[in-house]
Amino acid sequence: MTDDLAGIKSIIEAALLVAGEPLGAGELAKLFDPPLEQDLVRKLLDDIRTTWAERSVELTQVASGWRFRAKPELQPYLDRLAPEKPPRYSRATMETLAIIAYQQPVTRGDIESIRGVAVSTQMIKTLEDRQWIEVVGHRETPGRPALYATTKQFLDDLNLRSLSELPPLAELDTSHLLELPDAPAKAAEAELALASPILGTPASASADLAAPGAGDAERDAPETNPTFH
Repeated sequence: MTDDLAGIKSIIEAALLVAGEPLGAGELAKLFDPPLEQDLVRKLLDDIRTTWAERSVELTQVASGWRFRAKPELQPYLDRLAPEKPPRYSRATMETLAIIAYQQPVTRGDIESIRGVAVSTQMIKTLEDRQWIEVVGHRETPGRPALYATTKQFLDDLNLRSLSELPPLAELDTSHLLELPDAPAKAAEAELALASPILGTPASASADLAAPGAGDAERDAPETNPTFH
């Protein structure tokens, strides 16, 4: 039985290493015929995570399942493989994302009430195109406004399993412009570096400070050719 488990673990490990996205325990169980018990899959995943703990690549669990990623401290070196600058999002866009993350589900009117300024259609579209927010319903009020919430992709990109892992709202600091590189698309890719205390990432990832005195009207301007993948 030990040899069988070792072989099963090797298959699961290989699947995770070559997958282009997180894999859930249910998906991994179906690699075998008959499918494995999910409790066994989870035990083997824990074993694999322990085995890789001292290596440069680690196994982590996110909202959509499990994936390998390079350890965050190696990111500055890996960035040299792709030196192009990541897309940059305005403080207003990140404030909007933070409001949705912490207050969801919310309407556009809710966001405008909290921020005190109009929320542009382009700003919402930017977050939808990035697959960080989605419409999850409509409020039963005149006009039936759309209700927005964050997605599993949002959690995956931040290497979180659930919204409960977000830091306390009191720790939010939206005084910076935030740079967000592409989310990991392959096994062993480094964690997305969200440059802000909003999600407790290293200061080394922080973008430039927003221009002092910039008004909300300026901050709510549409993004300038943001890059999406």
